Order: sequence, then structure tokens, then C-alpha cells
Amino acid sequence: MVNRLLSKNHAVTGYNRTRAKAQWLIEKGMHWADSPRAVCEAADMVFSMVTNTAAVTAINEGPDGILAGLGKGKVLIDMSTIDPEASRALAAKVREQGAEMVDAPVSGSVITLQEGKLSVMVGGRRETFDQVRSVLEDIGPKVTYVGNNGLALSMKIATNLSLAVQMLAFCEGVLLAEKSGIARATAVDVLTHSAVASPMVQYRGPFVLRMPEEAWFDVNMMQKDMLLALEMGRKLDVPLPTTAVANEFLTAARGMGLEKQDFAVVFDVLARMSGVSK
Repeated sequence: MVNRLLSKNHAVTGYNRTRAKAQWLIEKGMHWADSPRAVCEAADMVFSMVTNTAAVTAINEGPDGILAGLGKGKVLIDMSTIDPEASRALAAKVREQGAEMVDAPVSGSVITLQEGKLSVMVGGRRETFDQVRSVLEDIGPKVTYVGNNGLALSMKIATNLSLAVQMLAFCEGVLLAEKSGIARATAVDVLTHSAVASPMVQYRGPFVLRMPEEAWFDVNMMQKDMLLALEMGRKLDVPLPTTAVANEFLTAARGMGLEKQDFAVVFDVLARMSGVSK
């Protein structure tokens, strides 16, 4: 995302816990800051994207946190996928500093980001959305305002539950075809060009043939989102039966020591249950 902002001639100041991981962006023109607070003090719009609610708290609180660097006229754009209630609580703290905040999680993958096809959901005050929209469109062409703070996260969670569910169903189809005598590669080719081939299935389906060396979205991250969905379902009285089943396969993957693999590794779990070797 930083790379896309740089390519659109935005001046970007950034921070990461491990500076070495940001070195390639520094070489492309990103200015380095030594803390989240320093980033805020250097920018009008501040993007944050970390793994979970605890991580969001860690980068925002304290003398070197985001909140300490915010002030009137600044906007925090948090792109982390976390509990909507926690996000709304953070937005209230941001406004106490005279700043504004939107939650802006994204939907897509490494490929869709590189191709400029990422979609962004935005929750917050409408006037704040109007203020940041053009910058978000430089990251991805589809930017949708969904309502007040926290609602973009609700939409993201509602979207992400389908990823594991679709992947599990895809794996079932591949294994059913394979055990009937069809080559796995042939089954994958047919399914990824069939009516069931969502964009996610098209780019992740081939992972059952060869997993990526580095997970695009690992089991732990996927299960975090599934648990957020299940908790939302409990609170809102919405049964989520397929989400619950897919979540159990993620638990099984962790039990097999596969938690750092891309969540497409649920294929391995189902394959072992089916008596099929990877």
C-alpha cells in the first residue's frame, strides 16, 4: 500500500517495528520515523494496519503512540481487522485529541493489491470519508462508504467468513474428484474455471497443488477473523453454521502444526481425514 501511495506521488512517512522490512520502501522514497507518534506528527493522514486488537492498542497508547501525535485536522485511517466495538472506542479517543478516525479494512490479496484491484470499506463520519476518499482510491479503485465507525469492520468480517467457507468447500470438491479417479491438477483446473470460481478460489485454489513459500493469509489470521464473526453472530442472534465448521478445520490445522501456513492448508487437514496423501 505504501508503494502504491509513493507511485501516486504522495509524500509518505512510515514506521514498522522491524525497520529492515521497510528498507525497500525507504529506498523508494518513504521517509522513516522512529515511532508511531513521529509518523503522526509528520502527516495529515495516518494509516495503521496491524494484526489484532491488542496490536492496535499497542501502537496507539503510550508516549510514543499514535494518540500522542494526533491533533486537530489530522485523520487516522485504521485498516486493521479488529473487533468493531474496540474500533469505535478508539475513534472516541481519537476525537478527544481533536482528530478524526475511520475504519477502512480492505478486501483482496497480494495479487489484487499489486494489480490495483483492492477494495476498501470505510466506516466513520461521512465528511471524514469525503476527505480521505481520493487517497484511498490511490490504493484501490473500489472504495465504499458503509456507515458509522465500526461498520466497515462488520462488513469486512461478514466478507472474510466466506473465505474459509469457500476454501473448505473447494477442497471437498477437489478431494471428491480425486478419490473418484480424476487427477488433482485436473480437478483444480476445472473448478477454478467453473461457476464456483470466485476471485478467491481462482487465486487460492492452485495452492492445494503447491503452497506458497510465504503465507498470504495464515491459519492464525484467518481464525482470528472467524472468531470475530462467530462472536458477532452470537451477539446479533445470527447462526453461522458453515463458519463454525470451517473454524473447526482451522483449529485442526493448528493442532497439526500448520498455523503458519496459508489457510488453504485446510486441504491437508481434509486430505488426511480422507486417507489421501498430499
